[in-house]
Amino acid sequence: MMTFKYFLPVNIVFGAGKTAEVGDLTAAWGKKALIVTGRSSAKKSGLYDKVKDSLEAKGIETALFDKVSQNPLTTTAEEGAAYAKESGCDVVVAIGGGSIMDCAKGIAFLAVNDGDINDYIYNRQTSDKALPLILIPTTCGTGSEGNGFAVLTNPENGDKKSLRCNAIVAKASIVDPENMMTMPKKVLASVGFDALCHNIEAYTSKIAQPFSDALSLYAISLLADSLVKLVTGEDESLETWEKVSLASTIGGMVINTAGVTLSHGMEHPASGLKDIVHGHGLAALTPVITEASWRGEPEKYGQISRLLGGTGAEDCAEAIRILLKKIDLSLTLSDLGIEEKDIPWMAENCMKVSAAGVANNPVVFTQEEIAELYRKAL
Repeated sequence: MMTFKYFLPVNIVFGAGKTAEVGDLTAAWGKKALIVTGRSSAKKSGLYDKVKDSLEAKGIETALFDKVSQNPLTTTAEEGAAYAKESGCDVVVAIGGGSIMDCAKGIAFLAVNDGDINDYIYNRQTSDKALPLILIPTTCGTGSEGNGFAVLTNPENGDKKSLRCNAIVAKASIVDPENMMTMPKKVLASVGFDALCHNIEAYTSKIAQPFSDALSLYAISLLADSLVKLVTGEDESLETWEKVSLASTIGGMVINTAGVTLSHGMEHPASGLKDIVHGHGLAALTPVITEASWRGEPEKYGQISRLLGGTGAEDCAEAIRILLKKIDLSLTLSDLGIEEKDIPWMAENCMKVSAAGVANNPVVFTQEEIAELYRKAL
């Protein structure tokens, strides 16, 4: 008997040139916007000025918080929230990749909630309120614009774990493929592989359901057709950018429902420990985890393999390796600075911060087995 629930209250505004609508979309939610972005890229590309002008044209005042870095910290979210309150901001507009969108979610949440954010991350405290969010992704990878997750790292202990609640689902997410086109190819490869992992993991998750399956499989097909072409420069048409951008947003949506599995579960301790690029960590881990997991869901892994050019579940890991080679992302954990001595802590931390991902994986592994998978990925 089939039973499931599907709930995702996000307003996706998709299309080339849609960034121009940010003023209209934000005006419904506030009168002073905290614009959250990184230190330079949105300014260099002109996107920050474009967004600021659109907001001000609708009578919305702005303040800028531009201190977000890769693998955003809980302390940065705290700093941004204090600035939002001090500046009297009543809406948050984020411009950037997943790190910036996730940090903006943390800022929006902490601006109206008291206490330690780590208590909310570990569900020792709960809240269903946050400042309204408008998200404008500039990378097609994390899919943060499509869900209520905010992955943050605690600098005190290296825990990298997500704050999760419907209050941090965006009131509007403007997915404009034109905003992706300034990404360096190395960044595109990394974030594009992250998007692929989101969809693969949601599709093979033990809590997958029909809506998430349909979306995931469609997104995998879009990425299989377009990611390599974009990275290699074979096809850089707007249509190809649209496919990858759409697949990325879908990836964010499906993990909101079906969760992630062990690739993300094992990657978070690695990047929490060493501040490595998230997509690079996934590239080092995913083939090894796929080899160990496909027997738990052979039909689905077979479908994934065939979409990626393989023949069946048995060679799904090899199909992923071939794709990684084509986008110049063949990596090991050793390449990323992980050493044998780091493995016991990472395996233990994986069980702590990624319990759901461990449980959702098609094959559920023990802490000792996870440690061995880390060793195989070195």
